[in-house]
Amino acid sequence: MPNHRTGGGDPAHTLRLLWRQLGAGPRRGPRPGRSLEDIVTAAIALADAEGLDAVTMRAVAQAVGVAPMTLYTYVPGKAELLDLMLDAVYAEMPRPDRSGEPWRVRVAALARDNRELFAAHPWAAEVATGRPPLGPGLIAKYEYELRAFDDTGLDDVTRDAALTYVLDFVRAAARSAAEARSARRDSAWTDEQWWAANGPLLAEVLDERRYPTAVRVGAAAGTAQHAAYHPDQAYEFGLARVLDGLATLISPP
Repeated sequence: MPNHRTGGGDPAHTLRLLWRQLGAGPRRGPRPGRSLEDIVTAAIALADAEGLDAVTMRAVAQAVGVAPMTLYTYVPGKAELLDLMLDAVYAEMPRPDRSGEPWRVRVAALARDNRELFAAHPWAAEVATGRPPLGPGLIAKYEYELRAFDDTGLDDVTRDAALTYVLDFVRAAARSAAEARSARRDSAWTDEQWWAANGPLLAEVLDERRYPTAVRVGAAAGTAQHAAYHPDQAYEFGLARVLDGLATLISPP
């Protein structure tokens, strides 16, 4: 279960902050020397560099050069700040016109855009969004991504479900890729070196007669991928199957 969730703050105040409504900025004190955008940008940079656990109100205040208590005059707490951070990175996503392209191309493109978002901001894949940040970034993202299913014949409920299906796949793939990167970063060995060291030891204890399929398939996959798991190959294979599954609704066989 993710440790970080959107929608954890006061809903009314969070919405005013997300949409930059009057009265949602500093509530008291002298004329501010920083903007809400400065604070959100600093928090995103901190999360990109060190992960979400490093994003504390004290750390963000230090990054923007204000006292911790001053930060609370801009944003009530980390729950609201997290919503602002996620909505900000959503707002930066590209939204080119793909109206003339086939639906599979459009959906593959929106999957790629989200994968690139998670590669640039790995922390975003860790955030549970069952109560999404209903800001302009998310709404624009949702509007754009729903249009990838134009002219597919899907009703509105199925269109929303299809988009969720794609995004859930991309999020899961992003988490697996992040875990693979973390393993490589934290280890002194590459995947190839790790298998070179463990392969001979495994061969000594593994009974091929008892596990013939595992031995055969594992060897074939490892040779093809140069590792037990390859994020790019797993993503491309999985996305193709996601699109094939949607095709049964859009173009029944």
